[in-house]
Amino acid sequence: MIIDLDRLPEDGLNISQDYEFFSSELVEENTVFLEPVHADINVRLLGEEIFITGRFTTCLSFVCSRCLSPFELKVDSRFDLVYLPEELDMVKDQLDDEDMGQLFFYSQKIDLKDVVLEQLNLTFPVRPLCAKDCQGICPVCGKIIKEGDCSCAAHELDPRLGKFKDFLRDKR
Repeated sequence: MIIDLDRLPEDGLNISQDYEFFSSELVEENTVFLEPVHADINVRLLGEEIFITGRFTTCLSFVCSRCLSPFELKVDSRFDLVYLPEELDMVKDQLDDEDMGQLFFYSQKIDLKDVVLEQLNLTFPVRPLCAKDCQGICPVCGKIIKEGDCSCAAHELDPRLGKFKDFLRDKR
């Protein structure tokens, strides 16, 4: 939904809408939407600045980065953004810390679908895990460790690391 800022009512605009995105639009590979993204958004104009506040919810299927098992993640996130007019977007050789959080609108329009997608991508974990204590898979047989122990001798020392073990023993 594209908001035309010239037509924005004085008291702002409240929007409650579902958004459909493709999984390919997400920064996390192998993520699948289990339900549409529902967003409640408020857009207000104050002086030259556009204030956008909102909340969105959805449910996604991720792949655990340790055990490679799929798991569901419910997302419920809030955001609070301030957009400045494009005239204030000065070209600088070097960005300051305060410049990093600035957002600009161009042609008197803001696409709320892009805003919601960006905020959704920012909520993703760096390394998705099915559980905080997920131990992953056995390096020998590939069995998922949380499903039960395997009979592999995974505790054998890699011969290439033997020198490190000797080095650490000599340091004591």
